[in-house]
Amino acid sequence: MNDIWWQTKGEGNCHLVLLHGWGLNAQVWDCITPELSTHFTLHLVDLPGFGRSRNAGVMSLDDMAQQVLTMAPEKALWLGWSLGGLVASQVALTHPERVLALVTVASSPCFGAQGDWPGIKPDVLSGFQQQLRDDFQRTVERFLALQTMGTESARQDARKLKSAVLSLPMPSEAVLDGGLEILKTVDLREPLAALSLPFLRLYGRLDGLVPRKIVPLLDAAWPDSQSYIFTKAAHAPFISHPDEFCHVLLNLKQNIA
Repeated sequence: MNDIWWQTKGEGNCHLVLLHGWGLNAQVWDCITPELSTHFTLHLVDLPGFGRSRNAGVMSLDDMAQQVLTMAPEKALWLGWSLGGLVASQVALTHPERVLALVTVASSPCFGAQGDWPGIKPDVLSGFQQQLRDDFQRTVERFLALQTMGTESARQDARKLKSAVLSLPMPSEAVLDGGLEILKTVDLREPLAALSLPFLRLYGRLDGLVPRKIVPLLDAAWPDSQSYIFTKAAHAPFISHPDEFCHVLLNLKQNIA
């Protein structure tokens, strides 16, 4: 039995799988699904352990990708936001024949800072793990607030994220902790350099979790991929700039059709 919650909607001739970020669920896409469902057949997923996929439990990145794949169409455009970007990337690495194109949103192949690589300092992620044990609700809310900080619509965007979280039962502390462990330890920089399918990376210039300094580094390391920066967005560009976000995706669809 598969414990993944999955919903298909839309009438487009191209399948699009949408994978959300840490602590959230598929409700985060509500602001763009009406527009996208006229162009794509959308597959909305609650990642294992999150939202309505609560029975799935704690998983490694590869386990998560394999479980999501069991429900996926034979070939689709895969889009992952933040932690979901790692899951979508893992699918592209292990089953490239199932991926029409890969899109990562406000995501990094290596979220943790190390050496000259810019990212989240390991002690910050470890701090979140400790705070989860001390004050579960407040830690999740703080993480959501970080994702919208600096944008013109920060408060409104944070409310949308919070309402997506609160609309469904909260993930367990163990699942949230497991997700942070993936963000802290996974490094896909080298494997993704060999990816030979269409690959689009989307960023927010004001993102405090995925620093824009990684964009030129990955442009150089992955010359076959493309990047796009939303100049006034932070960690959730599809919420702060839904029209621009949909426009970028429709351009990609046209180019790979």
